[in-house]
Amino acid sequence: MRTATIARKTHETEILVGVNLDGSGQYDVSTGIGFLDHMVEQLSRHSLIDMTVKIKGDLHVDQHHTVEDCGIAIGQALSQALGDKAGIGRYGQVYSPMDEALVRVALDISGRPWLVWKLEFSTPRLGEMDTELFEHWFQSFAQAAGITLHVEALYGSNNHHIIEGAYKGLARALRSAVELDPRKGGAVPSTKGLLGDGSLNG
Repeated sequence: MRTATIARKTHETEILVGVNLDGSGQYDVSTGIGFLDHMVEQLSRHSLIDMTVKIKGDLHVDQHHTVEDCGIAIGQALSQALGDKAGIGRYGQVYSPMDEALVRVALDISGRPWLVWKLEFSTPRLGEMDTELFEHWFQSFAQAAGITLHVEALYGSNNHHIIEGAYKGLARALRSAVELDPRKGGAVPSTKGLLGDGSLNG
């Protein structure tokens, strides 16, 4: 089983994150931010990655540290569970429709973290969550996981639909990228023979 657990405690947050890449999309999520819980639950369910995410953060200050550390810890757990990435699909791309909104997500588990973010919101909050923090979550996740990640809203008017489409699109793209391909015979999907060394080739 490809699993990992990340536990860390700072003056800003106390976090426990566990993932099972070969799960069925079971989740146990509590971040203290209801809308973020909802999005991480979508990520788990639609990627089929089992996730436990427990966070106690300094929400009396603001949501920034909790959102950032949530993305970092999930990304770290994903990277750890992938190990040397032997046999994985590596790439994932999805068009994610949510009613009137359509979001495109493409990713490469390359070891070279990068985020291209093309989403805009017309309201400062969804539920109690600041919409400016969604980009920060995706950036933190991509950096910690070592993923090249492109997220673009092609169109849409409802902010909830747009960001939910982004998380569901990430989930489905991750599902394709982390699944083992029996045709690869356990080979690392790179002409270098390894992923994650920071090289611009691969």
